[in-house]
Amino acid sequence: MFADFLKRLTDPAPVQMPDADARLALTALLVRVARSDNDYSTAERTRIQNIISARYALNATARDALLADAETLETEAPDTVRFTRAIKDAVAYDDRLAVVEALWKVALADGERAEEEDALLRLVVSLLGVTDVDSANARRRIEG
Repeated sequence: MFADFLKRLTDPAPVQMPDADARLALTALLVRVARSDNDYSTAERTRIQNIISARYALNATARDALLADAETLETEAPDTVRFTRAIKDAVAYDDRLAVVEALWKVALADGERAEEEDALLRLVVSLLGVTDVDSANARRRIEG
């Protein structure tokens, strides 16, 4: 279903993504972090729904459609390194920084810091080209 999208995303010379594609890729990344500890909880799913509703001004129907597509894309997407690097190349820094904050919201949604989520977040933040300081500040805003 997403073969053309993934091909465009992982093209050796990516171009700036259209907003709809960026939304889908970034939401799939949120899902990937939520699933990283093999416990995609209701709290994490609800947190993702809240993030994408607010971030993209979506009604419930559009939000649920985006999340369903993102959940499917996440299972079909290449390994995290290729997938995240492709997002980095196609999405502006400010948007990537906002995504890091959203990733922390998802990782902390269930009230626990799972080692798998922490490890994946460290990798993803680095691959997105977001500094450790910016990531730590984002985490503090969420925890605070």
